[in-house]
Amino acid sequence: MSYVRRVLQSGETLLYEAKISWATYLPGLLILLLAIVVFLVVAFVFDLMNWASVAGLVLLVLSLWFLGSAWFLRWTTEIAITDRRIILKRGFIRRDTIEMSVEKVESVDVNQSLLGRLLNYGDVTVRGTGTGFAPLTNIDSPLTLRSRITGTAPRTKPSQQAQR
Repeated sequence: MSYVRRVLQSGETLLYEAKISWATYLPGLLILLLAIVVFLVVAFVFDLMNWASVAGLVLLVLSLWFLGSAWFLRWTTEIAITDRRIILKRGFIRRDTIEMSVEKVESVDVNQSLLGRLLNYGDVTVRGTGTGFAPLTNIDSPLTLRSRITGTAPRTKPSQQAQR
């Protein structure tokens, strides 16, 4: 059972769960591609099979490290919006959690690079009264997350605003 589902309070409803984007795998995939190219070029073009094996193996191990790290980050990070709060959980053995009441949200900022716009990922920063989340990096569909957060915040009625 996920952390978010375990900490839901009675009567609290889970509205949306965000994920770390699959784009976190891109560095590892690019290094893996480089390992294959280096192996093929050095082995067959320059006819240096021993050097090709060493260089390809080093790059392969490096790519597996990046891919494993990206998988672990995606697996251990949970981001959820309920009707009462925003929940962020990171980590496996050492766990870091941040929770913020949706009523305390002042703004939600989204930053996307050109590649982020093309692949639909970006960084989201939630700012609240007196505190804020550290930027949530490489979030899949960041505009949807922002819309869900801002759409969850309770709205004051016009009659309540006039009384203030």
